[in-house]
Amino acid sequence: MIAVWLTLALAVIVMLIAALGLLRLPDSLARQHAVTKAVTLALSIMILSLIGFVILQDLGGAWILRLVVLLIILLAFIPLASHALAKSGYQEMIKDEKGKTDATEINDVKR
Repeated sequence: MIAVWLTLALAVIVMLIAALGLLRLPDSLARQHAVTKAVTLALSIMILSLIGFVILQDLGGAWILRLVVLLIILLAFIPLASHALAKSGYQEMIKDEKGKTDATEINDVKR
């Protein structure tokens, strides 16, 4: 049971580091990158800790299955959502700098 609490504490520490990165990094894309990676790691650690808790408390295989499905969904969709938001933000940033709105024109812009 102590291992469960230690891994939960580790997940909280990783989330606090993500919050620090959110405050310290210079631009929105860097902040989003740092937070996405750290929160994905922290939630994965937290869910694995909960799986350990379910096993120790003998709550049944249904809870383990639910937590594994949740972990798979989070690992799939947090990076996808972050990528979509970053791409949209990048396109807006380029549009503001160059006055272009077409996606093909945005891809032609060299940084």
